[in-house]
Amino acid sequence: MRSDVVKKGIPAAPNRSLLYALGYTREELERPLIGVVCSYNEIVPGHMNLDKIAEAVKAGIRAAGGTPVEFPAIAVCDGIAMGHVGMKYSLVTRDLIADSTEAMAMAHQFDGLVMIPNCDKNVPGLLMAAARVNVPTIFVSGGPMLAGTLNDGRRTCLSHMFEAVGSYYAGKLDEAGVEEYENNACPTCGSCSGMYTANSMNCLTEAIGMGLQGNGTIPAVHSARLRLAKHAGMKIMELVEKDIRPRDIMTQAAFHNAETIDMALGCSTNTMLHLPAIAHECGIELSFDMANEISDRTPNLCHLAPAGDTYMEDLERAGGVYAVMAELAKAGLIDTTLPTCTGKSVAENLEGVVNRNPEIIRPIDNPYSKTGGIAVLKGNLAPDGCVVKQSAVAPEMMRHEGPARVFNSEEEAIEAIYANKIVAGDVVVIRYEGPKGGPGMREMLNPTSAIAGMGLDKDVALITDGRFSGATRGASIGHVSPEAASGGNIGLVEEGDLITIDIPAHTITLKVDDATLAARRAKWVCPEPKIKTGYLARYAKLVSSADKGAIWG
Repeated sequence: MRSDVVKKGIPAAPNRSLLYALGYTREELERPLIGVVCSYNEIVPGHMNLDKIAEAVKAGIRAAGGTPVEFPAIAVCDGIAMGHVGMKYSLVTRDLIADSTEAMAMAHQFDGLVMIPNCDKNVPGLLMAAARVNVPTIFVSGGPMLAGTLNDGRRTCLSHMFEAVGSYYAGKLDEAGVEEYENNACPTCGSCSGMYTANSMNCLTEAIGMGLQGNGTIPAVHSARLRLAKHAGMKIMELVEKDIRPRDIMTQAAFHNAETIDMALGCSTNTMLHLPAIAHECGIELSFDMANEISDRTPNLCHLAPAGDTYMEDLERAGGVYAVMAELAKAGLIDTTLPTCTGKSVAENLEGVVNRNPEIIRPIDNPYSKTGGIAVLKGNLAPDGCVVKQSAVAPEMMRHEGPARVFNSEEEAIEAIYANKIVAGDVVVIRYEGPKGGPGMREMLNPTSAIAGMGLDKDVALITDGRFSGATRGASIGHVSPEAASGGNIGLVEEGDLITIDIPAHTITLKVDDATLAARRAKWVCPEPKIKTGYLARYAKLVSSADKGAIWG
């Protein structure tokens, strides 16, 4: 066993003495040591139940003959961090999580790992660590939140809550109406109930083969989630015995499967940051341009919030991620020969799987659209590309031209939006919010939700070198690369410049001639860094462009 280095023979006697100090018995040390990486904390709703998940995982490990050893991972609540300096610390935790988990796993030489994440950066951070350490690993998340219910019986969720703030500033909702959303949008523990980033990544963990069936969709409050956790604990012992490792599962073909399923589900645009970063840790480079190729051949089968009025619990009842995969397999759109953490192939996992609700998961021959949920746009405004969740864009905004309204920070933009200074036809440009310029590449859920809440989501586009929450809808175009702080053309846009967006054609154009742009570039001076000390300053020096996954180092 890998752990023998810390528990076998005379040279390991000092190590054993410290393990005995923890209360482990000789009998326990004769079994495989399984690291249980639990991101439980008391500030993230999606993580407040993870202590229960960890206990269930440990019960499963013991039942299958292993010795569980729990240690923590951090997690940020993006919703609580939204709209202030805290959001600068969200994306950057992905690398902190990967680094610290790698350090713990390597320092203590575990034979296998069970990862227990749930929210946005925790899932990709732990997948990155799994790829680096490359010992047998399985994932089991904390599960999604149930949708809320308003007083009139309408279902609701966090994206509606953010949009309610915009409605208030537009005079469409009073303070009591905001409070009603406040008290009902998030009724249980779990990752927020729509196809936002956390649920997108937990679903893609199933899709790529690193999580058991139901990992992405079984609600956090259901007892089935605890049973899943026990089975994950049992399954890791099989993976250790068979020496099935993350890089055996997370192959190039598996990432293409995940991207295909991403398009069918209508996942968050943040997956375009996280999948390349995880693949990079596996020694695989995912091309940004591949997204359009996969999207063009993959129908969009699901319209969960914010794209529609259905939620994760509905997807689970309809058959979950496996039912979506089964629909894609009918058309030969995914590789079903690949291995997974179940010890079986994708094809074997899908045996007997049925789509139980063709309204929640559209059949392959009756999709919401013939193309996938995400598109990459290119043009002189974004030579290296930018990203839009096209499945959440109104048909009338798929093509749009309008004057630029330019802001050098999220705060400047939100102030103008709340003051009703943005009008139909405008293209809001928020820059210096990229990985380097932010630093930290903040999510722009506040401005996009304000625009939607004011009823302008079918009339106003928003473009940024920052990024968006999975809860964002509308013509919200992020990840503009190169970013403004790296000299990208988004830094040269001036108030009133015309910008043309053509999502079906995958183009975005700043209608300013090259000579004028060259003259502006000659005068351009990069602003002083917004943060000059601490972790964010180091991050800004080392982070790559968004089109490369904002990889650090």
